[in-house]
Amino acid sequence: MRSLKARRVTAVSDSASPRPEPLLCAALATDLDLADFRSEPLRRLWGEEADDALARGLREPILRAISGDDGVLATLGRLFVLGMPQPRDAVAAALTQLGVDGLERLGLAVTDEDSVRPTALLRPQSFVDADGIGEWWIASDLDEVALDGALPADHVLGVGGASRTLAEIVMPIEVDRALDLGTGCGIQALLVARHAATVVATDISARALAYAELNALLNGVHNIDFREGSMFEPVEGEAFDLVVSNPPFVITPRVEGVPAYEYRDGGLVGDALVEQFVRTAPAYLTAGGVAQLLGNWESRASSSPVPERARRGEEQGLDRLSSWVPDDIDLWAIQREELSPLGYAELWIRDGGITPRDSAFTALLTAWLDDFAARGVTAVGFGYVLLRRPATNGERLRRVERMPQPVSNVGGALRHGLAAFDLIADRGLPDTLVTAADVTEARHLLPGNDDPSVIELRQGGGFGRTIAVDPALAAFVGACDGELTVVQIVAALADLFEVPLADLWADIEPRIRQLVLDGLLLG
Repeated sequence: MRSLKARRVTAVSDSASPRPEPLLCAALATDLDLADFRSEPLRRLWGEEADDALARGLREPILRAISGDDGVLATLGRLFVLGMPQPRDAVAAALTQLGVDGLERLGLAVTDEDSVRPTALLRPQSFVDADGIGEWWIASDLDEVALDGALPADHVLGVGGASRTLAEIVMPIEVDRALDLGTGCGIQALLVARHAATVVATDISARALAYAELNALLNGVHNIDFREGSMFEPVEGEAFDLVVSNPPFVITPRVEGVPAYEYRDGGLVGDALVEQFVRTAPAYLTAGGVAQLLGNWESRASSSPVPERARRGEEQGLDRLSSWVPDDIDLWAIQREELSPLGYAELWIRDGGITPRDSAFTALLTAWLDDFAARGVTAVGFGYVLLRRPATNGERLRRVERMPQPVSNVGGALRHGLAAFDLIADRGLPDTLVTAADVTEARHLLPGNDDPSVIELRQGGGFGRTIAVDPALAAFVGACDGELTVVQIVAALADLFEVPLADLWADIEPRIRQLVLDGLLLG
């Protein structure tokens, strides 16, 4: 999550921001490459179980696994992955191109005669996007494990779960200009730079921008323009083909004593940050341009102290989200999960490194629950939002759905869904259709019955949809091999089921359209 808007800060980092210098970054990249400082070699070095334990905040298994190992990879692993001081001589031997002094000049460590103490983490980060698997070296602030305590409010987060999620949902489209709004450590800008001629990466935090620029230099990416400022202010008057954002959408009480973490807190009340983004982003899109973001949205009871919203029937979070989008803009919103106020509060209190054992936990929990109660919040949804400024006049996409099932290659599925919508809106159903290769059929029969009581089509990839169908639609999908036309198949089914063709067509045609939009049938 990224810092976009100015806010109060209760505690800040005691180390300076990194200082991205091109020649020093190139030297560090050479040293990391020579050391084979990558995810898989490190995982082999200390073992899969220890590597998995680190993701849960446990570094002791790694320390035990490499105890007594003074090799280059083990030294860099302790220094950069775990954030632990290392002997100066060992670091010098590992960084032959950069040197210890160069590491300090980059602002990634402080040194004395005997040791090197890291002031940042530097980890190889694998990612999965619509093009497949890749990896970057990503520097960020020391985490709560390395700090052995709560995070400072200006903490610059590395690659977390939300970053990976956004990477997986961004559509793999070639564009001229892209914008990463609230770039943080820069991971999304790096990913988008693979498909964009130019990327503008913004953040209100100068500290975050320093990390982002360093990471771009470290990974040899040079088509990113870094700008400091809040929300869309740094790009006022500009337009982009693609806007991506993992904004600081976490709903945080606006009361004294609640930490305002820059990487996740946008400084507004409730879900107002997401509302502001959704209402504003379309003005910065070119014709056909797309904005993609992650977000939270509140569901509110009818007793909400905001009566005008209750009168408009906007109590449900997805309904409220839809109401923020201008009528001339396409919307595709997918809610992946929903938490109760208690579950949401506990999640984000723990995210800051505070557990129920800490004296501050109860006071923070009370502040969160009071804040939700004041707005009548009954649940908080999380998911993906896609906005598009259509290139032509015509039907507008308004697709709002809940999708708790496992998904994969979401970026590719979104791209296909938009293309299918445009195809049908422009020309109607294609003459011929082909069943997607990942579609299977499941039939459920009661004991002793020959006819199935339930027939389901199951999508193996993408959104992993399971769709109940009747025998006629199941037979239609089974016959879609690209040889017979849609009309020929429906006519044959009308004869088979002994129903008038017009009646069958009226019943089945809308459902065929939906299967095309869902990606089970391909035009």
